[in-house]
Amino acid sequence: MIRRLILHCTDHDSRTRAELSRAAFALGHHAEVYGSIEDLAEYHPRDGIILARDNSADGGIAQFIAALADGGIWLPVVATATHPTTAQIVAAVKGGALDYLTLPVETERLAAMLERIADDVERVQAERRRMLEARGRIASLSAREREVLEWLAEGSSNKTIARELEISPRTVEIHRANMMNKLGARHAAEAVRLRIEARIDPAPFD
Repeated sequence: MIRRLILHCTDHDSRTRAELSRAAFALGHHAEVYGSIEDLAEYHPRDGIILARDNSADGGIAQFIAALADGGIWLPVVATATHPTTAQIVAAVKGGALDYLTLPVETERLAAMLERIADDVERVQAERRRMLEARGRIASLSAREREVLEWLAEGSSNKTIARELEISPRTVEIHRANMMNKLGARHAAEAVRLRIEARIDPAPFD
């Protein structure tokens, strides 16, 4: 039996939301229900799995996942639909959905799906925790330290960074040392890894 999960059931249809929540509770999980992505974004869940209606009129599940990411929500998503086509399922998985659940929901099928994606859910949630931790560390950097990190992520040497920022190599060394200390990084590769894990847009180069 997989651990107890929070299922965030997002669907415009109140009956579907009720069916999903009943199935979740029957399996020993907890359920939260939302009528729209706006409701979900306002609640801003920090744990669990999102069950979301795959609505092609709204851009499909890929657009749904992109909108969640824009709002800082990185939870794993399972697409749902009544009688989905093969093309619809393929598009949803390519768009980032972990799995596809056909409606109306059956408790046994929901249980099998959750069991099937259990390892992926833990992986995605672990990645999200690392992302948030990395973002928190990077947020502590000064503007100049952040610039040094960006150039470092590009593979630039201290001399190259000094030339690009029009400061001395010694000043770059000081900023780099401060940056490494704030990030808790022991070497440049670790600082760059944190930059990648943070999944934030690069700071613009002047």
